[in-house]
Amino acid sequence: MKPIVYHTDAITPESLVQAYQKLGCTPTGRVAVKISTGEPGPRGGNWLDPALIKDLVQLVDGTIVESNTAYDGKRLHTDDHRQVAVDHGYTEIADVDILDADGTMDLPTRPGGHLDRDIVGTHVDNYDFVIILSHFKGHIMGGFGGAVKNTSIGMASSDGKMNIHSAGAVTSVDAGWTSAEQDDFLESMAEAAQAVADHFDGRICYINVANKISVDCDCDGNAAPPSMADLGVFASLDPVAVDKAVTDKIWAAPDSAEVIERIESRHGLHTLEHAEKLGLGSQEYDLVTF
Repeated sequence: MKPIVYHTDAITPESLVQAYQKLGCTPTGRVAVKISTGEPGPRGGNWLDPALIKDLVQLVDGTIVESNTAYDGKRLHTDDHRQVAVDHGYTEIADVDILDADGTMDLPTRPGGHLDRDIVGTHVDNYDFVIILSHFKGHIMGGFGGAVKNTSIGMASSDGKMNIHSAGAVTSVDAGWTSAEQDDFLESMAEAAQAVADHFDGRICYINVANKISVDCDCDGNAAPPSMADLGVFASLDPVAVDKAVTDKIWAAPDSAEVIERIESRHGLHTLEHAEKLGLGSQEYDLVTF
């Protein structure tokens, strides 16, 4: 059977809760809600509004989780990153946990890929279930950022981000920035997302919010303004399907030329191709509107 992707045009606190409930998840124990806190800057602000996600986070008694970045900015170091979470309003709706605040641990990757491990924060082990709650947008390196990116780069520690960007060549942010060949980087993202999915072993779900869609990521404090209309909320138990559903909507939209160019120029859809090859998910899906 094809995975189901639930979709609504409405982008409201109520629609987020409804999308999550459609998935039929019944988490027990501690629930992590993985978002991007967003890089502050003169043209930031496209990240998920705390008022939008509050009801969902509180419904599951969730802790908002994030990991430190691998580049200079306000989220490279834990104390600064925590202040960003305060400044952007996330601590007003829930506890916020920086996953690599106290060090890192390795998650096994599947054999045959670029990565021999995925490096995440030790706090990952504190959670029994994770909701990957992503703001879907473009990305200067990956072409786009959605569920797969938020599960891989997003969950990875600073060292883990360097591991992914370098396709396994560098495993410490202190070694300096190293970029792999583009397809190797994209494939490494898929491999890291697979490692996280394997770790949670069915105790994970994925929600994409496709609003304020810029060609640039929330990690860019000087991001371009949104360049196309909002597309709604998408939810699935399959990260590949939920990302593919959004990109299919982008390709069908009349005002999406800039975002399509960003994705195509970075070969971004290759991430989903490799993720499907790994068995992380399917690019074929059934879209169910509500």
